[in-house]
Amino acid sequence: MAYARHMPLPWPELALAAFSVALGYGVFGFSGFGTNVVALPLLAYVMPLRMAVPMLLLLDLLSTTLLGARSWRQVQWRELRKLAPFLLVGMACGGVLLTRADERLLLGVLGTFLAAYALWSLLGRVRPAPLSPRWAVPAGLIGGVFTSLFGTGGVIYTVYLVRRISDTSLLRATLGVLILGTSLVRLAMFTGGGLYAQPGLLTLAAVLAPCALLGYLTGAHLHQRVPQDRVRLAIWLLLLVNGALLLWRSTGRG
Repeated sequence: MAYARHMPLPWPELALAAFSVALGYGVFGFSGFGTNVVALPLLAYVMPLRMAVPMLLLLDLLSTTLLGARSWRQVQWRELRKLAPFLLVGMACGGVLLTRADERLLLGVLGTFLAAYALWSLLGRVRPAPLSPRWAVPAGLIGGVFTSLFGTGGVIYTVYLVRRISDTSLLRATLGVLILGTSLVRLAMFTGGGLYAQPGLLTLAAVLAPCALLGYLTGAHLHQRVPQDRVRLAIWLLLLVNGALLLWRSTGRG
């Protein structure tokens, strides 16, 4: 009983948090994306977004360290230099919103983002066409805001960079460095903003870290054994349902 009193969440909520993290990292291990867009909506049922977002960031940094860095020689630094100024501005704006905006507003924004992303994926995407480098401005600004708010800016960066870098190995290397760099910036922002001073946050991250590792290893194991198209369809449907539920909660009726 003494041990239970020191747990960062009640047992039922901790179980849901563990499942959410394992599922998010399972999706990441299986498909290479989707940790935050899958885990964050579920975590929002048991903790405030201001706690869930910085906690997931710690787990992301842990997974990045375990998986290792991409080849630096393949990184397209010119593309990153175009994005960086606008990305940093967007991240600064998102950091302010995360600490000051009303929780219901944040839930509504996240729900809208998830539902729109799921519908875009379900309805099918046309073959990527090259984009002008001028698109680095909205991609950096919007991606930076969503990176600070929810850790979901990688979706926006990928939509932009896949139309700028045709070689998949170069694209993966560039995205890997971009995500690592933004994670380090977010870590500094969240630390300076006092988010890691929240009681129980660091303990919760330590408790859930094995769940993240187990989820990733399970997803990676299933990668070659389960049809990817079916799994991706299930992911999009899950995101659509979660987006709708978050929108319902943002109205104060959920």
